[in-house]
Amino acid sequence: MDSAWSLLPAGVSDWLLVGLIAASFVSSFVTVAFGIGGGALLLATMAALMPPAALIPVHGVVQLGSNATRAGVLLRFVRWSSLPGFALGSLVGVAVGGVVVVDLPPAVIQIGVGAFIIWSVLARPPAWLRRWPVVTGAISSFLTMFFGATGTFVAAYVKSLMLERYAHVATHAAMMTLQHLLKVIAFGLLGFAFGPWILVIAGMILGGFMGTLVGRMLLARMSDLNFRRALDAILLLISLRLIWVGVSSL
Repeated sequence: MDSAWSLLPAGVSDWLLVGLIAASFVSSFVTVAFGIGGGALLLATMAALMPPAALIPVHGVVQLGSNATRAGVLLRFVRWSSLPGFALGSLVGVAVGGVVVVDLPPAVIQIGVGAFIIWSVLARPPAWLRRWPVVTGAISSFLTMFFGATGTFVAAYVKSLMLERYAHVATHAAMMTLQHLLKVIAFGLLGFAFGPWILVIAGMILGGFMGTLVGRMLLARMSDLNFRRALDAILLLISLRLIWVGVSSL
């Protein structure tokens, strides 16, 4: 049915809005409860429902809101010492990604990111991943301008810090908040019109906040060992899917 909301973008119905809000709730719940996976899940859902041109910018704003509320709820657990280097790298990565025409096929990026994450899960995280947050910030921020959900890449870095479960979720959320903020600013400077999507964005951020609160309840019932096992399993599943999609596209 056609939307009764004049503020909704053309082609977005009331039921589509409800579906996007529900997807945002589920994605935030998954991210808080298991540490990762929600961003990729939300991106896949939005890709099936939204115009391609609006997908990455709108996903970026929604993820900015979801990660900011998640970081706010768990603010006292954030490992602040890891953020300055990551912030510098993210600034460089977004700036380069915003002005460079990338000839690398998306399939190659998907396969590369997936393979790297599997390596980080199954092997001992490489020493440089702990020592060089600026490199992690630069690479992940560059990729997010084209690939969208690079939370798994950042999660591999946060995992290498060997934090307890609350600190892992909080620090990851703080890093993703910063990264998505820079991405949204870059898309705004590149001319994307966020105005028509304000109602959709607001509803999805609210849905994400509710998912954060519910997910935190599950996090409180989980041990650090079980959290790490669940995190590794989700990272592996997402990585295998990335590789499969990438290989299928070649």
